Amino acid sequence: MFLERIPRRSKRKSKAKRVGRGYGSGVGGHTVGRGTKGQKSRSGHKSTVFFEGGNVPFFRRIPKYKGFKRPYKTHFEPVNLSVLEEEFKAGETVSLETLKEKGLIRKRTENVKILGNGEISKKLKISDLPLSEVARDKILAMGGSVK
Repeated sequence: MFLERIPRRSKRKSKAKRVGRGYGSGVGGHTVGRGTKGQKSRSGHKSTVFFEGGNVPFFRRIPKYKGFKRPYKTHFEPVNLSVLEEEFKAGETVSLETLKEKGLIRKRTENVKILGNGEISKKLKISDLPLSEVARDKILAMGGSVK
């Protein structure tokens, strides 16, 4: 019957076979368990896991995944109110051009958003820039204007 009981192995750990100790050792004679011929049978064989006998390795053959590109994604560069407090005087206009002139953003930046981190104590005029709700509330509370 195919459901016969399979005998269990003893839990005693068997001794390791001693390789290269002659024909009576049970591990081959002159080949010492390495098989015949080939690179792996020679002495001094060292090879990495990825070595494929001189072929271009698999991980170099496959195309590399560079990730999903979103060419039309808009990246906003954040500017905090604490930065505007330090760099602008009362009554000045904050726009994309003035931020570039003062070196607060890079020259190629096209999208800026003003965030409400920090306090402001000056009247500033914000023109053509998106703001967070917190930043809008703080600027309007100090008597500034948002266009």
